[in-house]
Amino acid sequence: MPKKVFTGTVIKDSMDKTITVAVSMLVQHPLYKKTTKKTSKLKAHDENNECKVGDEVTIIESRPYSKTKKWVVYKKNVDDSTDVMKAPQGAKSESAKLEGVSIDDAKATTKDETSLSGVEQGEVNDNESKEQVQ
Repeated sequence: MPKKVFTGTVIKDSMDKTITVAVSMLVQHPLYKKTTKKTSKLKAHDENNECKVGDEVTIIESRPYSKTKKWVVYKKNVDDSTDVMKAPQGAKSESAKLEGVSIDDAKATTKDETSLSGVEQGEVNDNESKEQVQ
């Protein structure tokens, strides 16, 4: 029989070589067919104490390590988009792109773009259209 694999969030890491993982899953009611969200807290073995609270981890079923610990950390899921400190070499930040442009200039360009968009397309104000109808 294949081993079960779940992905969840670490909610507790205060124990030595053990973490608690919250695994959320959608479960359908057998009679009413309503889908509800069920969250299970599972204890998993973390050999090197690498996982911290808030980390996304994948856990896999294993032999029982204790009465309640029957899972082991398979891998720690890393999301590079949330890491602000890492940027590719040669990339410029937002402040470097706007360097030399004053705030007034930036406001003026956005103001001109928004005010001219309706005029160029030939749209009529609501007040003018009401006057024409009456």
